Amino acid sequence: MQNPLLHFAGLPLFNQIKPEHVTPAISQLLDESRTLIKKLEADTTMPSWDNFVRPMDDAEERLSRAWAQVSHMNSVVNTPELREAYNANLSQLTSFFADVGQNEALYARYKQLRAQPDFAKLSGAQQKIVENKLRDFRLGGAELPADKKARFKAIQEELSALTAKFEENVMDSTDAFALFVEDEGELSGIPADVLEAAMAAAKKEQKSGWKLTLHLPCYMPVMQYAENRALREKLYFAYATRAAEFGKPELDNTSLIAQILKLRMEEAKLLSYENYAELSLAAKMAKDAREVLDFLRNLAQRAKPFAANDMADLESHARELGLHQLQAWDVAYVSEKLREQRYAFSDQEVKQYFPEGPVLQGLFRVINGLYGVEVRKAKAALWHADASFYEIVDKDGQLVGQFYLDLYARDKKRGGAWMDDVITRRRKPHGIETPVAFLTCNFSAPVGDKPALFTHDEVITLFHEFGHGLHHLLTKVEEYGVSGIRGVEWDAVELPSQFMENFCWEWDVLQNMTHNVDSGAPLPRALYEKMIAAKNFQAGMQAVRQVEFSLFDMLVHSHFDPNGSQSPLQLLEQVRDEVAVVRPPAYNRFPNNFTHVFAGGYAAGYYSYKWAEVLSADAYSLFEENGGLNASIGQRFWDEILAQGGSRPALESFIAFRGREPSIDALLRHNGMVAAASV
Repeated sequence: MQNPLLHFAGLPLFNQIKPEHVTPAISQLLDESRTLIKKLEADTTMPSWDNFVRPMDDAEERLSRAWAQVSHMNSVVNTPELREAYNANLSQLTSFFADVGQNEALYARYKQLRAQPDFAKLSGAQQKIVENKLRDFRLGGAELPADKKARFKAIQEELSALTAKFEENVMDSTDAFALFVEDEGELSGIPADVLEAAMAAAKKEQKSGWKLTLHLPCYMPVMQYAENRALREKLYFAYATRAAEFGKPELDNTSLIAQILKLRMEEAKLLSYENYAELSLAAKMAKDAREVLDFLRNLAQRAKPFAANDMADLESHARELGLHQLQAWDVAYVSEKLREQRYAFSDQEVKQYFPEGPVLQGLFRVINGLYGVEVRKAKAALWHADASFYEIVDKDGQLVGQFYLDLYARDKKRGGAWMDDVITRRRKPHGIETPVAFLTCNFSAPVGDKPALFTHDEVITLFHEFGHGLHHLLTKVEEYGVSGIRGVEWDAVELPSQFMENFCWEWDVLQNMTHNVDSGAPLPRALYEKMIAAKNFQAGMQAVRQVEFSLFDMLVHSHFDPNGSQSPLQLLEQVRDEVAVVRPPAYNRFPNNFTHVFAGGYAAGYYSYKWAEVLSADAYSLFEENGGLNASIGQRFWDEILAQGGSRPALESFIAFRGREPSIDALLRHNGMVAAASV
């Protein structure tokens, strides 16, 4: 039978893919790519788009498309066999792309193409791709002498293995924890639907009582609602010490962090950068680490007075509850109690109005209202019974894009929420290739005969990831290297996602996407008004928390000596001295499970969440000025932001949409920190 990973004529064959398919498929595609490269190296004709760039794109697309399927399944239906195949081939791919990045012959041909008079006749997207390629060759070590090239490649391969292992350790240590509770009295205060799911989880393992885990649909409600302080402390300790020295030694990420930081610094130095942050920022909007640090510290200065007030309120309410020393495992619990007292509602009450079906239909209505496209359920081969598949069609019924949705948390699935690309839009001989995306979350699954219920925060997460998806799916670019999310500066890539979050607070949106799970009634206006009143509850604390993570990331990659005596954890404590109002206990090992930075693509880039939030808040303010959900403004956002992909600098796209450069004012206003704007 043909290897399903080599099927490129349509959608992936997820129901046929097995671990044993991975190595033969990737090996064949790597061989084909190497053969092509040898042919292009030997070609003596003048390089053109058609005889050079397009064949390179074709080979890269096939390889990326196959690997996207393997990588996705490794993240959502992880098994020992699949993990072994993934890691073995990850090293092969890393080696291959390191070689391509250092290939002087290919680099020379791109330079030839750039120097030709005909270069000016290429489209803007094509020119941007060539410019990006030249930059990437420089950053890939193509200009290094031979001995340094070998070391640079070795670093790439080692970093690839270390970051993959880092993420595996976080997943495994999360899955490894289970607390079985026999006495229902110990679970007082925890919502009924959470207990029902915990009981079902225990029953699945043929045990009585309730199974509590560190997966967020269980962990967060326990921390928010459990009256049993000792239970909260037990789960907090387990969560805060994942992948650290307190658990299995083989899952401890401490030494991996040290190795990753040393290798990143060495990599930067080889390319004549002062540190890894400067290397990382070479392809981002921000000019240098100083600009980012100034931005973050300015934001912290504006937010910290509000954060201090939030914390004082929390400590005061904790004393009213008899907790005279507020601990880290009390923060979510006391916050929920304070919110209930101050605004007379709870997250759990709101959750009853957000069953999965109405939420999805409400989201799809927003997309239709903004862009005039329709989302329909469709059929495709899937990797798990929880997953589903949809298509997006325009006003004329033409297919625009397709996406997979995998919403529920489960064992052997990576935590968090993310979007990734499966197929990228581009023009081929047979026509336009339809873009396809993965949208993955970790929400509560349905229990019994009731649908899945989402918290409002989870609804916001869904809208966020869908914003990323639309960036990929609604592109109008026809060239592979800058289509959709490809080629977009990392610190701008959160603009479309954070932009979408704003619609989760609009009454016209919420009244049409809520449906009480018992009565069928929509969200009451009175409850909505309470949610709006509480929208900026603890906004100061949340802002400095994000700044804390961002500062740590930027400083550990710019002002930290990985060979020195200071540990990353000690650096984090210094950052907390500067900006934090909540201090976790000494055993907290946040860096050990900071996958965004030590396993994902956010190294020296975590600041992009706050950076892009300035862009997204300012972009949304144009909708506010025009009455909210507005089709004409939506079309403009599509045309100037989403459609452009990475075909031009993100700042140019923003200015084309907004008519000016971005301003921080809208962000401060949205976060209830207007008074701080004059500080």
